[in-house]
Amino acid sequence: MAIGWMTILSNVPWSDVISNAPAVADGARKLWKKVASRASTATNTPVSSSGATPEEQIANLQVRVDELHAQMLAASEVVQSLAEQNAQLIARVETNRRRMLALLICNVGVVVFAIITWLR
Repeated sequence: MAIGWMTILSNVPWSDVISNAPAVADGARKLWKKVASRASTATNTPVSSSGATPEEQIANLQVRVDELHAQMLAASEVVQSLAEQNAQLIARVETNRRRMLALLICNVGVVVFAIITWLR
């Protein structure tokens, strides 16, 4: 089973993975910073304070909605980047599968030819 994994890993387009890794890491870092900063400010500033007027509460809620929307956009960028990399990997794996099938057919042909010539 280890040989199968080594074959798969040797056929991964590592140059593409490595070239896209900084963008994915940067997106993940930005997302993590936004989530961490929002979590710390959310615990420090409660939305439903007892002394706030309804207008202030609505304004606070709108700010939170805007922050959550920005976080969602950042997360979707990271997911989109990962999806593109996944699509590239799947295309490479499919190409390698076709090559392996062609190689198998050629090898079977060579073996059949060798057996036929050996029996004569």
